[in-house]
Amino acid sequence: MSNSEMKINAGWNFDNSYARLPGVFYSEMTLNPVSSPSLVKLNYDLAKTLGLNTEQLQSPEVIQVLSGNEIPEGGFPLAQAYAGHQFGHPTMLGDGRAMLIGEHITPTGDRVDVQLKGSGRTPYSRGGDGRAALKPMLREYIISEAMHGLGIPTTRSLAVLATGEKIVRETDLPGAILTRVAASHLRVGTFQYAASLDSKKELKALADYAIDRHFPTIEKDGNHYLAMFKEVIKRQAILIAKWQLVGFIHGVMNTDNMTISGETIDYGPCAFMDTFHLETVFSSIDVQGRYAYGNQPKIAGWNLARFAEALLPLLHDNVEKAVELAQNELYAFNTYYQEHWLDGMRGKLGLQAKEEEQDAELSEKLLGIMQNNRADFTDTFRFLALGEVDKLELSKNQAFIDWHKAWKERIESQEGGEVGARKKMKKHNPVVIPRNHLVEAALDAAEDGDLSVMEELLQMLSNPYAYTKEQIEYGIAPQQVNPTYKTYCGT
Repeated sequence: MSNSEMKINAGWNFDNSYARLPGVFYSEMTLNPVSSPSLVKLNYDLAKTLGLNTEQLQSPEVIQVLSGNEIPEGGFPLAQAYAGHQFGHPTMLGDGRAMLIGEHITPTGDRVDVQLKGSGRTPYSRGGDGRAALKPMLREYIISEAMHGLGIPTTRSLAVLATGEKIVRETDLPGAILTRVAASHLRVGTFQYAASLDSKKELKALADYAIDRHFPTIEKDGNHYLAMFKEVIKRQAILIAKWQLVGFIHGVMNTDNMTISGETIDYGPCAFMDTFHLETVFSSIDVQGRYAYGNQPKIAGWNLARFAEALLPLLHDNVEKAVELAQNELYAFNTYYQEHWLDGMRGKLGLQAKEEEQDAELSEKLLGIMQNNRADFTDTFRFLALGEVDKLELSKNQAFIDWHKAWKERIESQEGGEVGARKKMKKHNPVVIPRNHLVEAALDAAEDGDLSVMEELLQMLSNPYAYTKEQIEYGIAPQQVNPTYKTYCGT
């Protein structure tokens, strides 16, 4: 144990269950120290939730841990092995620039992974340097915290540290390391990797581990592997519906970026759309639009089918029967998704009475009008919630005028009337989102050493349903939307 470990540990309570899996699932890591780490951003709220001491987290000793220079007391640094379909093509992957330093047990008994992203080369780096730049790490911090504020399951960012070193991309960039906290880093790709080993023993060990960690209430007497598959399907249906309801575009929905826990993970070329369109793509590498906004539910189903393929040996000894069992559950994904999406849309439109047949049509018709008229997604719903549709350019469109009349008749006929409807709408329509121009302004300022712009953005995003005057003014759509705006993986 080093001198710094004896001095301070900030409240870590590590128990490293993943390291008790067969060794094929990870590589134990030696550290890749950086020269002069410094704290850029600390997530005080998350630290307190984790039961960590915020003052100690800022100490030189703990900064050495969060920069990957030292192993924390009780930690076990490892890089996880996994595979995955990247843009539809199978690839052997793994933590190429990340290191799990341990699993922290919180005061409430929850187990979370603590991972350093940008911590250097691993056996899975495939020629990369394993490092990360400052702006992409701050971007993940901003977007993951925005998702948390929106009530969407997500990994979260505990800290961002500057490494004091430059990394070489197209130009030299300031290096950084992000501390990511997740329910776990088990992915569909982890199971694909296990299946590729052609060893039912290893696959079973991983599945049993996943059940114990994420689905402990599953009945162990029946086909609990099928029950786990069903639970993952449900969680992903809920997650993707939540994405769609706020206009979030992940950008790189490869199977290694789909978690078993149902959390959003890996904020690379992600963004929130301004102008509503099903074909919206921001990712610079998604040239075919595979992961466009409108394709996300379909891709989630495709990814789950790959998960099913990996699980087949556990579902039944007879392959044909295993396929049948998996398909029967997969068919339910669209039903689960549509149920949660429509329930969310009813909330966004303030529909409080018992669900009616025309609710889906009312929702789809509005989205069609919005797309045809290049309306802003967030502003359309928030001005509906505020009763200020006259502020929308869309209000001059005859199709919208007709729709708005039908919608008004619907909400005025239900219990609570328009007042009750608008109250509900404000709980389902964020008044502010991390718009692209706001995020870029915050990142540019932060790279120049000014964190105040980012702090203001994070404050606005912490409770996006508050509808304060400041939020309403702050979050309005830009007059000019950049049609060529691109996001990048940040590698």
